[in-house]
Amino acid sequence: MSDFLVLMDQIPALLYIMVTCLGLLIGSFLNVVIYRLPVMMERAWKAECAEYFPETKLIADEDTFNLILPRSRCPKCLHIIGSLENIPIISWLLQRGKCKHCACKISARYPCVELLTAIMSLAVAYVIPFGWPLLFALIFTWVLICLSYIDFDVMLLPDQLTLPLLWVGLLVNLSYSFVSINDAVVGAILGYLSLWSVYWLFKLATGKEGMGYGDFKLLAALGAWFGWQALPLIILLSSFSGAIIGIVLLLLSKNKESKPLPFGPYLAIAGWIYLICGPLLTQYYYALIL
Repeated sequence: MSDFLVLMDQIPALLYIMVTCLGLLIGSFLNVVIYRLPVMMERAWKAECAEYFPETKLIADEDTFNLILPRSRCPKCLHIIGSLENIPIISWLLQRGKCKHCACKISARYPCVELLTAIMSLAVAYVIPFGWPLLFALIFTWVLICLSYIDFDVMLLPDQLTLPLLWVGLLVNLSYSFVSINDAVVGAILGYLSLWSVYWLFKLATGKEGMGYGDFKLLAALGAWFGWQALPLIILLSSFSGAIIGIVLLLLSKNKESKPLPFGPYLAIAGWIYLICGPLLTQYYYALIL
């Protein structure tokens, strides 16, 4: 095992291949998390509501439902998807995006998530040297992908993902992987308080909620990973990406009515961009404002 790790350290091409393959496999798992975690949370809320408020007559689902069980199956014919049908990207292409039993259409988003995870993982491996920081950076990337898709789907950033991301960021920086632990702690505090302040100012001015508490926690996590110095640039990048993507979605949408857009994915995009080229962007940013 140690010899294999030495080879990956000495032969970058081998590392890139391994990380890309790992990204494809993790992307397949992220598809499961993206779909199942919100459902698991809803079931937990129903169970808790039924426990504390019996008069609501809400009954929790009794069937086991987690990230492992039940096994993935076709929603139409309930055919259980076997291992050969679950090879990232390849199985979807060979089956032409359909269930081989009933020809029910399988969303193209599944291979897209797998491909996106592989590409982003490869980019991280190309930028960050082999070692523990690379492993943590890959985990950081995978969690951001998961959070982005869940927020787009259900307008929710689960504590089950944002809070561990925050604590891992602090843990990583105990050894000064990205910033000092002092900068990481201050970054987590200021990250949370900055959006929390905006939330309350907006609510007091308009009587409406402009964002959710999950956004505060995600920015706090980014502050924990990259320090308080990164927060102005991350907020700027998230606002810029949100404006661009929001305009594109509005132009492509058939329904021109205004709909609330999640802010979490844009924070995630900004955080990942900072991971890849943060020092360079920071240099240009301060050169412009000073």
